[in-house]
Formats: sequence, structure tokens, C-alpha cells
Amino acid sequence: MTATQQTPAAHRDGIAQTLRDFLAKNDPTAMSAIEFLGRRFDAGLAWVHAPVGSGGLGWERGLQADVEQAMEAAGAEHADIMRNPIGLGMAAPTVLAHAAPELKSRLLRPLWTGEEMWCQLFSEPGAGSDLAGLATRAIADGDDWIINGQKVWTTYAHISKWAMLLARTDPSAPKHAGMTYFLLDMTTPGVHARPLRQATGQADFNEVFLDDVRISDTYRISEPGAGWSTARTTLVNERAIIGGSEPCREGGHMGRLTEMWRDRPQLRTGDRFGVVVDAWIRAEVARLSNERTRQLMVSGEPGVEGSGAKVTAATNNQIITRLLAQLDPSAALDYDDWSVEYDAAIRPETFHYLRARANTIEGGTTEILLGQIADRILDLPRELKLDPNLPWQDIRNDDYHSPAGSHGGRLDRPGSPGHCTFAVGRPLYTRFPARIRRRRRRFRRRAVVGPLA
Repeated sequence: MTATQQTPAAHRDGIAQTLRDFLAKNDPTAMSAIEFLGRRFDAGLAWVHAPVGSGGLGWERGLQADVEQAMEAAGAEHADIMRNPIGLGMAAPTVLAHAAPELKSRLLRPLWTGEEMWCQLFSEPGAGSDLAGLATRAIADGDDWIINGQKVWTTYAHISKWAMLLARTDPSAPKHAGMTYFLLDMTTPGVHARPLRQATGQADFNEVFLDDVRISDTYRISEPGAGWSTARTTLVNERAIIGGSEPCREGGHMGRLTEMWRDRPQLRTGDRFGVVVDAWIRAEVARLSNERTRQLMVSGEPGVEGSGAKVTAATNNQIITRLLAQLDPSAALDYDDWSVEYDAAIRPETFHYLRARANTIEGGTTEILLGQIADRILDLPRELKLDPNLPWQDIRNDDYHSPAGSHGGRLDRPGSPGHCTFAVGRPLYTRFPARIRRRRRRFRRRAVVGPLA
């Protein structure tokens, strides 16, 4: 009986024996963390649900918890996703689902060990929330593709070896149908990453310029024009990772808040009690909801529930970090190192407060994700959109003209170059009934606004 034919009970017995055999030959305390992670991958203990040869055994996702418990019990360092957050959280699921076997063999092992960092070349100056409106061009040249364009808000681009790249290959097709998905070596000539300074003083985000970058067709992991469906794999995993990383009870930001509240009784006034309890309840509901989501993910890929988790996590982070700054305003001002290299193990509350501002933007804005929840979960009336069959090049204007002849665009007021109409010829704001606008505004207020928002 093969591994894929065995019953789940047999898999649980099999993983226990596999772990005993592996740890008998590989003492995690006798080698470096990278070497141990590499041996885990070779033994199929990186992602047990992945195919044999790609870091897995082809068994159930739920068995991964058994693996992690056994590794930590043996003295191994916790396999923290932060060693390669975008690689492990987004690139690995995408490569496993869509890449050719040769690419999986080349890319997955150093991705898993953290030896090769990854980034995500999706957002552009004119295509953030409207990702499908991106203008970076990829033009076929024999067995290669020539890439020209600009990406922005690319986390870790300045230290990454590989990138997931979404580019437009057919401007004459509808905007969702004209994109193709590539994997890009960031050391390729023509790739230029420039860090962007953040309010915290750090520079994790970047703008990336692609000037006549040549990519072999072997690094294309979608059919030409079918990049959007591949990108959806990346996006749902991104939101699940960002929103689903809620720590244990009273961990993370909530842990610092409860510690401050318990250790400093002078802070406990009547008006503060309610908002602290509200924040605690929010964090606990998010933790329990994420635990349920993780259980559902055992049987498959993350779905739209990741959008809800991401919205909740972003809102909670902003509420709690704001409350921490309000409870101890003098400490919140104690932040005297704004250098890019500043990376203290314990950061002042100012850092967390400022960093949390980005949570409702990165990984999908809260407004876009609430729209997905309204459409796909709550089944609220959908916003009217452009004719989906309209070619991308016909809905762009000259405001974002590119050298390759592509155009960027926006919705604008009547009579302007960017004024956008539906296929039936009526402007956007006149086609959206006031009754539905009011209903959606009420929903968004209930979903986002809390006592400190």
C-alpha cells in the first residue's frame, strides 16, 4: 500500500514512526538550525501535505502539528515563519500548486531553510487595491520574456533572492485575463530595489524598477494570460497568514496591555476599564476564530475567511497599540533611535503604534476586504463594476502612460480624462443606488469602528 493509499489512522502511526527514526539520526542540538531544517525537508517533514520530493509525504495537513511538537520536544528551534515570511507564507503554497517539478526541486528547499528570501512584486503606483489594473509589461522574445515596469511597497525586496511577479502580457484582453505569473531571480540585470523609509524609521518596504529584465519562459508558472488565477493562490494565503497569526491568549500586543494593566493599578480608572476589557474580548474572539480557521484549513486551502481574519487582526492591532500609547503617554514618546538599522528586541510603544498604521493597508486594504466579505459571505448587493469584457487598454488614460504604450487610469469626475462609464453608458456614482450606499456604510461602521477607533 502506497503513502497516498494509506488511511488517515495509518498516516498518524506512520508519522510517529517517521519522527522517531528521523530524530534518532538527526539531533537538532548537534547541528546548525539551517542544516537541521534542510534535513527535515529531505525527510518530507517540512510540509507533510506536500508531495514526496517537495518537502512532504503527501499526507494530511493536520499531521504537521505532530511534527512541530516532536521537533520542539527534541530541542529544535521553533520553525518561525519570520525566517522567510513571504517565502513560507505565500511563495511556497504558490510554487507547490502551480510550478513545474524542476522549479519545485530548485526553489523549495532553500526557501524552507530561509537561505533564499522571497518577496512579492504585485502592487504598483497605479495598481494597489485595483491589482488587476497593473501596467508592468512582459513581452515575449523567443524563449524569454522582457519585463519593464515599476512595483512598490515590496517587503524585503532589498534582501530577497526570488520574487513572485505578476505582469501584463496582453493589453488587448480584459484586465483580469491579460496577466501572467512569473518567478524572478532578483539578481537578474535590470532589477533595481530602492528601500522606502517608514514612519518607524525602518525600511522594510521597497520600490522596485524593472528595466528590460529578461526572464526565461521556464520561470513562468501560469499559462499566458492566466496569471490572475495563480495570483489568487498567493493572495488568499497572504491574508490567511497575516490574519491567522494571532498569538496565544494574551500574547503579542494584548500581552503587553494586560501586563501593564495588572502591574500598574493606578491606571485602573472606571472609564478605562471598559475599553481594556473590550480590547481583551476582541483579541480573544480573534484568537478563537483563527483557531477554527486553522482547523478548517487542515482539509484544504484557505478561502475568503482569511479576509475576515486579516481585517480583524489589523483593526485589533490599531486599537490595542493606540490604547497602550494612551495609558502611558510618556513612555510612548520614548523613541530616540529612528535609524534604519534599529532592531531592538524590545521596542517602545511608539514603534508598535506607528507600525500598526500600515496593517489596514498592507496585504489588501480593509475597504477591499470588507467588499469581498460583503459580496461573498454576506451576499449584500454588489457594487456595479466596469464591463468585465472591456479590454484593459481601453479603460486606461494618459495619466499613467508607460514607454511600452500601456496606460494607467482611475475613476474620476464627469468630463475628465479618467471619467469611467459602464457598458450601459451611465457614470459610476449615478448607477449605484443611494439606498445600497447607505446599507454598505452602516455595515462597514459596524465591522470596523470600536470604542477607540
